[in-house]
Amino acid sequence: MIKHIAMSLFFLLLSTPLLAKEVELNPEHPQQYTVKKGDTLWDISGMFLKYPWHWPEIWHVNPQIENPHLIYPGDELSLSYRNGKPVIEVNRGKRSVKLSPEVRETILDKPIMTIPLSAIGPFLSKPRVVGEEALDNAPYVVASADERLISGAGDYVYVKGIADRESDTYSLFRGGKAYKDPDNGEVLGYEAIYSGDAERLTKEDPAKVRLTYTNREIQVGDRLLEIEDQDFDLNFIPRSPEKPLNGRIISVFDGVSQIGQYQIVVLTLGKRDGLETGHVLSVYQAGETIKDSVSADNKDTVTLPDEHAGEAMVFKLYDKVSYAIIMKATTAIHLYDRVKSAP
Repeated sequence: MIKHIAMSLFFLLLSTPLLAKEVELNPEHPQQYTVKKGDTLWDISGMFLKYPWHWPEIWHVNPQIENPHLIYPGDELSLSYRNGKPVIEVNRGKRSVKLSPEVRETILDKPIMTIPLSAIGPFLSKPRVVGEEALDNAPYVVASADERLISGAGDYVYVKGIADRESDTYSLFRGGKAYKDPDNGEVLGYEAIYSGDAERLTKEDPAKVRLTYTNREIQVGDRLLEIEDQDFDLNFIPRSPEKPLNGRIISVFDGVSQIGQYQIVVLTLGKRDGLETGHVLSVYQAGETIKDSVSADNKDTVTLPDEHAGEAMVFKLYDKVSYAIIMKATTAIHLYDRVKSAP
């Protein structure tokens, strides 16, 4: 289950400026902006700020309006100054309401999201990162109902180890690659490759299960895990981590070798490191180690400095790893490039 960011955290972040940092405005910032449907908080932040993750430092909470920490289509944002420091104030736009003797209709806009749902939607519930024991101990397909080697949507299979569980709905997964820390070799988790959904029909062991959806063939040995909560909070605030963090990109989805904007990566940082949803990390292209052709010792090498390559924002957390979306890529980003707390 994705952990929701508590409302109290919103107020703390949004009403208490982090005065230790100098806020740099976008040179082409507007004085006012009316929020539109389809806007994201990251894009709006980028209109006003050079670094969008400094948004909490200029956002002024008006406690007199409903949900002062959220932004809705129709809201008017204005840039002003207080004690010489820039602040963004919100004037809550009008809501559309239609009244008649027969029908009462109220159109309620949803708050804008921080990043596009289309970019991260498939990764919110699938695939997963699990510990090795989670798949080893999960119920598994032991046979198909009609002796097929592979099965698909609409077919029936038998599952062992599911009889004493409460849920009747599951997702099927296949064990994928191990996520390892390239610096120390620690196994951080395993990829669980999503294969489909299933519904338990009987409670004996093995139980009969119907495959309700599949995106790949289902085989004997595939594992079943309970379906994750789909109620995700995408209204987190982009911000710098409160402490220095250092990690690496250890996986990229879609099988690409060079990573660009809106692509999803796996990081060697998680909850245990103090990482939180919404934290922004700067990406650095790892400096190449080359032969020192000038040195008298022909075995000498030199490692070039890391080069800033972009920013990534965390949107899903596990204990030892996390999913992040590349929000900006100023140069090519590669597997094993480094990530550090954004300034």
